[in-house]
Amino acid sequence: MSYLLAGIARAVWQQPHYLLFMGENMITRTRIYISDSTCPYHNLAIEEHLLHLVEDGECILYLWQNKHTVVIGRNQNALKECNTEKLEADGGKLARRLSGGGSVYHDLGNLNFTFLVKERDYDVDRQLSVIVRALEDFGLKAEKTGRNDLCIDQRKFSGNAFYRHLGRCYHHGTIIVDVDLENMTKYLNVSRDKLRSKGVSSVKSRVVNLKELNNSINIPDLKRALIKAFAEIYGAEPESIPDRDLDREEIKKLEEKYASHKWLFGKRMKADLSLSRRFDWGEISINLQIQGDSIAEVQVFSDAMDETIAELLVSCLTGVRFRLESIVDVLRGLEGKLEQEALADIIDLIKTQEIW
Repeated sequence: MSYLLAGIARAVWQQPHYLLFMGENMITRTRIYISDSTCPYHNLAIEEHLLHLVEDGECILYLWQNKHTVVIGRNQNALKECNTEKLEADGGKLARRLSGGGSVYHDLGNLNFTFLVKERDYDVDRQLSVIVRALEDFGLKAEKTGRNDLCIDQRKFSGNAFYRHLGRCYHHGTIIVDVDLENMTKYLNVSRDKLRSKGVSSVKSRVVNLKELNNSINIPDLKRALIKAFAEIYGAEPESIPDRDLDREEIKKLEEKYASHKWLFGKRMKADLSLSRRFDWGEISINLQIQGDSIAEVQVFSDAMDETIAELLVSCLTGVRFRLESIVDVLRGLEGKLEQEALADIIDLIKTQEIW
């Protein structure tokens, strides 16, 4: 792979594109890792491990594929979002990622990408420009739309999600090249409210395979185009990360976490009160278990892009007196931690319940 990278990078220096973002941040080194596994638990483990490895002034591009997998967002309800019984019966796998957002279907007609950087080097527009630039090689003009999509002629071919932890960030997404859209419909349970908010009648009608737009495109050529665009946009010759630089023991432990029932499904909770609504920023369900006059346990499901929303709500609501004033007071303590619009909507959701 290093020979391929070197050849692509040398060709890049003869073109003007690499000047496009020069001086915008401090990235001086780029590295690439391409997984040869199609197991979602292994690939997600490598992704998290690479996040631990990324250094100041560096951007890592990670390319990976999963076979026959539904991947749900960090805070989603697996049983609600996916037909898990049918997926398992058909030999598929369910996986849960670290980032927020909604559920997606992966097969070998899809290519996943991840950009990993330190927080001060995080630049979503620059990162997305690598994808846009790569597709220009196939005569395709892509643009960012909505909260996290890449589209061509208003049809989605890439969904993106984001994760930040201890000064490190990653931004990952799909590139749908030749995915089995029937399977996507078969395994994903998308709410009517979500489809209505997108102005479409089904998941299938909203997405497009790049193969439909350019029949010559394939995964190997797309990988080469992405590596070339990565070098152009960042103006640095990408280095291949050798397997010997990866901590196999850490990856094994992370893989076990991602494959565990606890991570995939969490624990079931009998709720005394359930609140649900879809907003512009996503859907949220808040389940409360009441003991005496206090909230004993909280469970939150959401496809919001902010992966911290569930943890923050659980932390602040657990143990609070089950009174409207007490609940609103602790929620207002999340100002500056949650997006203002989301916090206002959650407070309004609670205030408008008929129980008060």
